[in-house]
Amino acid sequence: MEPTTLTTARLALRPWAPEDADAVHHACQDPGIQRWTSVPAPYEVEHARAWTGEIAPAGWREDTEYSFGIRLAGPGTLVGAVGLHVHGPAAYEVGYWTAAEHRGRGYAAEAVGAVARWAFTALGAGRVEWRAEVGNAGSRAVAEKAGFRVEGVLRAALPVRGTWRDCWVGGLLPADLGMESALPHLPARGHGPAVSAAP
Repeated sequence: MEPTTLTTARLALRPWAPEDADAVHHACQDPGIQRWTSVPAPYEVEHARAWTGEIAPAGWREDTEYSFGIRLAGPGTLVGAVGLHVHGPAAYEVGYWTAAEHRGRGYAAEAVGAVARWAFTALGAGRVEWRAEVGNAGSRAVAEKAGFRVEGVLRAALPVRGTWRDCWVGGLLPADLGMESALPHLPARGHGPAVSAAP
C-alpha cells in the first residue's frame, strides 16, 4: 500500500518518518502507554528510531500495518498514534494511543473514525475490530465514542509481555457510520438449533 495522509477538521494523520522519533520517544515515556499498549517497557530512543524509520514504513510496504502519527492540523504537534493492523483479507484491527498531555480532547476518537472510514472506502473493509485488555477504560471510551459496539470478552486472547490477558472486543461496521458496505451484511436471526455434546 502506498502511504497516505488522512485529514479531519482538527487533525492530520501522516505515516511515520524518521524525524518523528524524538516526539514518539517522549510520548512513550508515559506509564499509561507502556501499561496498556504493546510498546516496549522501558521505552528507549532506539525503539522510537526503529519504529519510525524501519518498522512502520515496512508495515505499509508489506501490507501488514498502516500506521499514522496523529498531529494537530495547524502547528503539527504530535498528539498520538493510530494504526490499522492487517490480519488477513478484509480483516482489520485498530490500535491507538494518545500522549498524556493531549488526552480528554477527543483526538483519538476523531482519528480512529477517520481511519475506519478510510478502511471502509479505500480498503473495502466490512468490519474494523478493536481489542483492549479488560480494564483499559480509556481505550474503551475512545472506541465507543468512535462508534464501536463492545461485543464481549475474549479469554486469553491478548499477549502482553509473556502472559495471555483477557480482552474486550468490539466491532465497527460501515452501517454504524451511516456508510454503505462493499458487501451486504446479513445479520444472524436467533442462534439456531442447540448443539449437544457427542455421547
